[in-house]
Amino acid sequence: MAMSPSPRLLGKRSQVTLMNTEYPSACSLGACAILGASGHGKVVAEIAELNGYSEIHFYDDRWPELHNIEHWNVVGDSEALLASVQQYACVAVAIGNNAIRLNKHKQLLEVGARMPSLVHPRAVISGYATIAEGCVVMANAVVNPFAVLGQTCIVNTGAVVEHDCLLADGVHLSPNSAIAGSTQLGECAWLGIGAVTRQLVSVGAGATIGAGATVIGNVAANTVVMGTPAKIQITRDLGARS
Repeated sequence: MAMSPSPRLLGKRSQVTLMNTEYPSACSLGACAILGASGHGKVVAEIAELNGYSEIHFYDDRWPELHNIEHWNVVGDSEALLASVQQYACVAVAIGNNAIRLNKHKQLLEVGARMPSLVHPRAVISGYATIAEGCVVMANAVVNPFAVLGQTCIVNTGAVVEHDCLLADGVHLSPNSAIAGSTQLGECAWLGIGAVTRQLVSVGAGATIGAGATVIGNVAANTVVMGTPAKIQITRDLGARS
């Protein structure tokens, strides 16, 4: 029986075993810098350790008042990180705000940061999926065949990306959310916890799907929808994104 290929994880990768399947990991052992010392950052830090990074350094603009998060050190602010990227095998942006995360990601790439994706060992990633740089895929998440994830997407705990879905840059799927086959999510779209979409749905850039919502039709850009079925609650000014 033919084996499925490794998922297409963009950027230089080494090997790690996930769910008894060999596929590329972020990097060999080395230091990982994380921008954003938050609860989300804690989860990213553990995933980085599970990927084989032996040293974690946090950066946050609340430094030096904030000098540690749990047992990890906060060693500088975002400007310090921009000046230090060459010493890190991996740089991750752990910021929940999609637009800010994407902007910081681009700034770091411009100064030469290495930003491979971080995938939890208990995530299930199809060998036919494509994942761009800077993504984080958390425990029990599923990314199925021919799904494509843009840069710095978050597929949070237990979230499901079904076959042929397309996620633009900066998308966030919150815990236990799910998008059915061939769903398209625009840049910086956000699905709240437990939200779901019907197959073939298109969600516009900057849209927010409220917690537990059921999306059965297309969602316009820069809108907030809630409920079952999901209905528009707010329309934002163009460019105002979560």
